[in-house]
Amino acid sequence: MKLSATLLAFMLGIAPAAATAPHASLPPALARAVAAFDRAQVEGDGAALQRLLADDYVLFNSRARVENKADFIRDYTAPGYSLKPFTVEHEVVRHWPGGAVLGGVATLEGSSEGKPFKARLRFADIWRERDGRWQVIFTQATRVATP
Repeated sequence: MKLSATLLAFMLGIAPAAATAPHASLPPALARAVAAFDRAQVEGDGAALQRLLADDYVLFNSRARVENKADFIRDYTAPGYSLKPFTVEHEVVRHWPGGAVLGGVATLEGSSEGKPFKARLRFADIWRERDGRWQVIFTQATRVATP
């Protein structure tokens, strides 16, 4: 698993520990999907990621590589990969009928291929509602300096 994909991947969501007031404005189904996406990343839950990522999902990761749904799931479920729970700072939450952008800055820590990593990322996840189901369709992650 590529460390860069791993780091970028998490920038995609808001950790369960970070559920804050900005999420109060979200439709309940979207808020539940966001929380489930965060849990799936931390727990390496491939089945949940399969449901929560759109089939045409695209990730621009923190190393300027383009990845798809299969790449993302492979990275988060790879042997030797783990991600610690994280908190999102400087949250951005925008919602409109059928869509949303959620993002912020997260310091991700864990291990990839058994080696520890730590990276601070600014990310944005774009969500779409289709057929009554919320899914992430696009994520962008950029490395930022540690304060």
